[in-house]
Amino acid sequence: MPVRNAEATWKGTLQEGTGSFRTASGAVEGTFSAETRFEDAPGTNPEELVGAAHAGCFSMAMSAALGRAGATVDSIDTTADVTIERLDSGWEITGIHLVSRVHASGIDEDGFQEAAEGTKQGCPVSKALRSVPISLDASLVS
Repeated sequence: MPVRNAEATWKGTLQEGTGSFRTASGAVEGTFSAETRFEDAPGTNPEELVGAAHAGCFSMAMSAALGRAGATVDSIDTTADVTIERLDSGWEITGIHLVSRVHASGIDEDGFQEAAEGTKQGCPVSKALRSVPISLDASLVS
């Protein structure tokens, strides 16, 4: 099985420092800071990257689930809203909300929702994030 790799470097104090990250393929790289992570400053952060990974994983797994159910998939558009909050115990990801709009045919609404719920529970990123509440709004668009 393949092992995927990414690296990150942080320089300086938490409030004044900056970080950078890069995937081994070089396809994704960027910088981040305390302001982009814990405030609303423009730029990326680890939670945004978790969201991208989760949305991508869900979309691929949903395509597979629908294919197994006999549906024909045209496209799947998924967003992941990742919430990070400061709790008494420190900063924590407290929820992920997936919104998926699926253009597919050959499946009814009940079968679609069953596939969506199974995908929410079973995609590898969802499994890795089991300690985080994950909600889903999945719609079949004809």
